[in-house]
Amino acid sequence: MTEMSTHTEAMNAMHNLPHGGSTGLEEIEMGATRIQVDDKRIINCRADLNQLVPFKYEWAWKKYLDACANHWMPQEINMSADLALWKSTDGLTEDERLIIERNLGFFSTADSLVANNLVLAVYRLITNPECRQYLLRQAFEEALHTHAYQYVIESLGLDEAEVFNMYREIPSVARKSVWALKYTQSLGDPTFQTGTPENDRRLLRDLIAFYVVFEGIFFYVGFTQILSMGRRNKMAGTSEQFQYILRDESMHLNFGIDVINQIKIENPHLWTAEMQQEAITMIKEGVDLECQYAIDTMPRGILGMNAEMFKEYLHFIANRRLAQIGLSEQYPGAQNPFPWMSEVLDLKKEKNFFETRVIEYQTGGTLSWDDEQ
Repeated sequence: MTEMSTHTEAMNAMHNLPHGGSTGLEEIEMGATRIQVDDKRIINCRADLNQLVPFKYEWAWKKYLDACANHWMPQEINMSADLALWKSTDGLTEDERLIIERNLGFFSTADSLVANNLVLAVYRLITNPECRQYLLRQAFEEALHTHAYQYVIESLGLDEAEVFNMYREIPSVARKSVWALKYTQSLGDPTFQTGTPENDRRLLRDLIAFYVVFEGIFFYVGFTQILSMGRRNKMAGTSEQFQYILRDESMHLNFGIDVINQIKIENPHLWTAEMQQEAITMIKEGVDLECQYAIDTMPRGILGMNAEMFKEYLHFIANRRLAQIGLSEQYPGAQNPFPWMSEVLDLKKEKNFFETRVIEYQTGGTLSWDDEQ
């Protein structure tokens, strides 16, 4: 077979991709009309995906720039004090050690799951170049987070195989992973395509599960537990890693909310009463699973926290998530028992959370509890 015929067959195969399978590698039509802003769509776009500008979704490009300005690396954080405390016979209680190990067990594989879905599915199904630009940055940040957890595990000398298998072996960790996998099967199915109301609705549902529940609810008990330890000057390096990860995740969540809402605007027929009720049910399921995770990781009250406080906190967060996608609150009167968490998200030029080094965040003031948390 000649090189020319091989190339022609490959281009023809890509040109014949189903509606929702656009890769940006389709055959280029020479002399075609330039893409106009109104030609762009979040999903099911037939326009040239290689043409980044003119922007239609300025918010996506702004989030990409903000994420680039918010760069950090795990190795920049000194872990020597954490190691000394971890090795000390009286430095940490058994309950505190349990919190650290269980959270590392969940997060070390959870961010890998997120990255896999972004790279293998979400990027393929989102047919807008400026949104894809942000997704590329998010994928890198998810890799960075997995790197950070591994860096903590390695620094503390933990049993790596044991930690990385907790999502298979520890029920409180496994339940969240099983729930997430159920709602990301279509995202991970290489044959899944958008373009029909049924499949478009399925994608919207799975994006809600992916961003609103998995990233917007499932991470917050662990973040609060570890950051609370840092506030007491325990495991300061680990807590600092989690602080920066939380700041990244808040931006991921905000992007996902914008994508979900834009899909709803462009495809109002998808946002049926049935779809809205399904979203509410998913969010409430996520709250119940995370409440159980809080109990399992913190069977006794420590660090000025207990399971009931986390239940209230998760109800508060869930109300925020529901409101952000246009749904009614399901937990009337829920309050935030951890107001200090909002301070963690303030990206300003100042001494960092544990006053170990100066870091400049160029996106100062762009994140707030109401909008992103």
